[in-house]
Amino acid sequence: MKKGGRGGFKQPEPAPYATHTLDANKTVTPSPQESPHKGKTGLKRVWNAFFYSLDGFRAAWKHEDAFRQEAILAFILIPLALLLTDAALERALMIASVLLVLIVELINSAIEATVDRISLENHQLAKRAKDIGSAAVLIALVNVLAVWGLVLLG
Repeated sequence: MKKGGRGGFKQPEPAPYATHTLDANKTVTPSPQESPHKGKTGLKRVWNAFFYSLDGFRAAWKHEDAFRQEAILAFILIPLALLLTDAALERALMIASVLLVLIVELINSAIEATVDRISLENHQLAKRAKDIGSAAVLIALVNVLAVWGLVLLG
């Protein structure tokens, strides 16, 4: 921090890794290290985000066998949940548990892709990150079994 007048202190200067700066009008400006798309706001940002999400689904479907398998399972289980019970809350729990598997798998795939982008060499931390992501998917799958079992078997 720089020392200000009368012994007071001024605000600290932004760190070189800062993600944004504020101008005199308090407008957020992305740092040079940040994506230029981060400055978009409102409907334009939402519109762009929608298409980035579709790109993510396409990439997961194309490159991730586990995501494809779980998506096919979801296409089967979600309609089945609608047929197997009439109670709205039970249907919601069953469908949410299946969707949670897809969400966790997408996050796991993103972690794996990021780790592989950084380095393809075997490293203890890379293995740990991938194993933890895999464990999260396993918990989500066990959750499906537990929710479906409790709903269907009482």
